[in-house]
Amino acid sequence: MLVDLQGQIERVTYTNEENGYTIASVRVSGQRDLVNVVGKLLAPIPGEVLKMRGEWVIHPTYGKQFKVARYQSIVPASLYGIEKYLGSGLIKGIGPVMARRIITVFGTETLAVIDEDTARLATVRGIGEKRIGMIKKAWEEHKEFREVLMFLHAHGVSSSYALKIFKQYGNRSIELVKENPYRLAMDIFGIGFVTADRIAENLGFARDSQVRAEAGILHVLHERSEEGHVYYPRELLVERCGETLGVGRDVIIAALSTIAAQKKIVIEDLGEGAGRKAVYLAKYHLCENEVSTRIRALVDAPKSIRRIDSSKAVDWVQGKLSITLAEKQAEAVKTAIESKVMVITGGPGTGKTTIINAILTIVSTLKRTTLLAAPTGRAAKNMSEATGDAAKTIHRMLEYSIRKGGFQRNEENPMECDLLIVDEASMIDIVLMHHLMKAVPVQATLILVGDVNQLPSVGAGNVLRDIIASGTVPVVELNEIFRQAKESLIIVNAHRINSGTIPPLKSSREKLEDFYFIEQEDPEKVLETILDLVKRRISRRFRIDPVDDIQVLTPMHKGTVGASNLNSELQRALNPSGKELIRGSRVFRVRDKVMQVLNNYDKDVFNGDIGRITGIDQENQEVIITFDGRDVVYEYPDLDEIILAYAVSVHKAQGSEYPAVIIPLLTQHYALLQRNLVYTALTRGRTLAVIVGSRKALAIAVRNNKTQHRYTSLKQRLAAANTTPSCIPQ
Repeated sequence: MLVDLQGQIERVTYTNEENGYTIASVRVSGQRDLVNVVGKLLAPIPGEVLKMRGEWVIHPTYGKQFKVARYQSIVPASLYGIEKYLGSGLIKGIGPVMARRIITVFGTETLAVIDEDTARLATVRGIGEKRIGMIKKAWEEHKEFREVLMFLHAHGVSSSYALKIFKQYGNRSIELVKENPYRLAMDIFGIGFVTADRIAENLGFARDSQVRAEAGILHVLHERSEEGHVYYPRELLVERCGETLGVGRDVIIAALSTIAAQKKIVIEDLGEGAGRKAVYLAKYHLCENEVSTRIRALVDAPKSIRRIDSSKAVDWVQGKLSITLAEKQAEAVKTAIESKVMVITGGPGTGKTTIINAILTIVSTLKRTTLLAAPTGRAAKNMSEATGDAAKTIHRMLEYSIRKGGFQRNEENPMECDLLIVDEASMIDIVLMHHLMKAVPVQATLILVGDVNQLPSVGAGNVLRDIIASGTVPVVELNEIFRQAKESLIIVNAHRINSGTIPPLKSSREKLEDFYFIEQEDPEKVLETILDLVKRRISRRFRIDPVDDIQVLTPMHKGTVGASNLNSELQRALNPSGKELIRGSRVFRVRDKVMQVLNNYDKDVFNGDIGRITGIDQENQEVIITFDGRDVVYEYPDLDEIILAYAVSVHKAQGSEYPAVIIPLLTQHYALLQRNLVYTALTRGRTLAVIVGSRKALAIAVRNNKTQHRYTSLKQRLAAANTTPSCIPQ
């Protein structure tokens, strides 16, 4: 039986921003105890008054609850309610302390003053002109947002998505969403095609509409690019789009022609037999063509570094550095002197750093300018420490500017160098390589250094492998492990795994080693073991910090030992309490270890950067995260770019090294058990690597050398640089 109930939200215990499900404690007039209310509430705020219709239910664990069927929100009228409402973080610039001061001055008129005459707030201690402007803007946005929220919620949009939409489009949100809801999938991070399609259906868009088919094709291509593909075969794309959209082939073909004419995609005949038409998102087609063209131009142009006798240079540098180069190392140094573009590839312990230092020493005596770069901050830092020379991330080297928009180093303003050495080149995707090649001066020498046996880039492309396979530039492959490296079981076992051999899994009990295998088949027991290793065993025995120095690397995102669950459990074990912020089902606390998962040029933080939360400012709705000693401010909606990072996927760890890594490996990871994944994970550990899991899972991974195929054409473009494939405008 449905009944009416009115009360004021005292506190919000839980709210799921995806579906609005909320658990709140509500103060009801005439009742001594707070009432537990459950149901779908839109962005509930402490202090907000709810006029509800619902029913009383008995929960087996939590007892009597009021289950809301529908409700109406009412602005609070009592002083207590207004104070609670304003102090909840609702309005940027007003926290609990400031809310109390305002209430003291204006009493029950407070909300009217904020709404109609904000200038009067100047009479409140601590409120100046700047804060008044902030409060006025935030209050207006709040009113507009509530209107947008009600519209979007009526069409199946969650509160978190509504906030993103409002932040992107402002008071035009309703108009733009009505016009074309599919734009949401392109414009707003976190809102995919499925969500946009649901909104479109609620707005009355037909399933076989042209706009839906066009958006669906772009969605499928974006999904394929996230799997690493630069293009996708036309017939496979048509088939996949038909399955995804549930429409006929003719609808897909018509939509392909339209978006090709609009230059959103490029359809190209790769000229390798029937049925080899490839469909590219326009961006990736441009990038792949440009990378090929610029590498060939770089190879063909003269060097700015003067020619010298490479054999004499090798002899000289060995004496200068008091080293003896192995045959392959000497070959690499000679090739660097003689070539315009080259690749040095090899696993850990094979002497790549020694080669780089030898090349830098030779070039410095020739009074030539050298730049060092790497794809990630960690990799750049490692490069700086190994060489003694400054290294930058590729993004920073290309000088991204918010104000000017885009990278400032390009073909019109190239980098100033005679030699560019790029480490961890296996991580470079086709888009980043495009921007890098635009900025390399044509007379410069380019040396790409990387381990081709690691996982390929997170982004689209297989750049390093394609360059090597093309035969366009000289490649020196290092495979000898040097004496000092042979003392590390991490390095020795990594090379065993890379050659398809399962390493010995018994550890010495007499001495500390840097590689351990702990056999455990049961996922729950694996989880327990990892928690014990992080919290107690490793930190005590090896005297390292459990948060900063130990990184759990997992093949999966889901499951008992997937990144999501591991992060929740490790957060509970390592940082169980303190000032916190709840965002839907996620909890962030001060001191949490977090990772950026999207390149954010405005903040100068990039995909894979790891930091620590050092502050949560509820009044200004901001979170402060420290990355390598630099504080970066995130507004609450920006936190969708942040994940907990006690555990991360192996892909996310590329280019980074950690004092200790723990790797769960189970047969439930079957689809991801590949040799290069285990190899990459193991080589992230600098002084300790522990695999926890089953022998069978390790054996499956080591024997599986079939890397996931990526559709790219850089290899072919480089190999056939003088031929021009035909583009089909249909």
